[in-house]
Amino acid sequence: MTIKRTLRGLLDRGDFEQIAEMATHKKRLLGTLVSLTFDADPQITWRAVEAMGMAAGRIAHDDPQHVRNHLRRLHWLLSEESGGLCWRAPEAMAEIVRCDPNLFADYVPIVMALILNMAEEDLDHFRAGTLWAMGRLAAVAGDHAHDVLPAITAALDDPDPQVRGMAIWCLGQMGHKKILTDRLHLLGDQRPVDLYEDRSLGRTSVCRLVRRALGSEPARE
Repeated sequence: MTIKRTLRGLLDRGDFEQIAEMATHKKRLLGTLVSLTFDADPQITWRAVEAMGMAAGRIAHDDPQHVRNHLRRLHWLLSEESGGLCWRAPEAMAEIVRCDPNLFADYVPIVMALILNMAEEDLDHFRAGTLWAMGRLAAVAGDHAHDVLPAITAALDDPDPQVRGMAIWCLGQMGHKKILTDRLHLLGDQRPVDLYEDRSLGRTSVCRLVRRALGSEPARE
């Protein structure tokens, strides 16, 4: 059985610990997980993102430079010039940084500023994922979160409900309830939103995410 098929089976079962253990002696596994972010099953795609962070954490104990090289490659894969866009690169970068925010502190501002520095035509494809990535780094973002707050707030008016939903979720992770209390019209927005959380991909809505951010109910049933 190929490493890719093995990893896909582990992702399907949600066995993240086994994947992280494999990474201690198969560092190139990170690249295979990148390929699995293109899987036809969106649950596998998202689990590959999370597993990448856990695997990178194990590898970083002995070879942080290998992980840094992988982060640089993910950053490069955000560009058309790379010739092979990785649509989940922002989320994967955030998960890797979360595995050791002190060791990879220099990548916190890089991920947080993607929404500011990416070309508009590229950002159209990456905006929702970038907002999710920023939310995942909220606890370690510090002043970098303040710098991108206007861009997150602007995303509340995006025509795509997925983008609006991720902006709401991101603000909730950052603790910026006041912005949402000034946008209570969003409580009437029942458009669907996909949310990956607690190792599973589920369906919620814009209004439910607002209520969750304001502390009145969970984001998903």
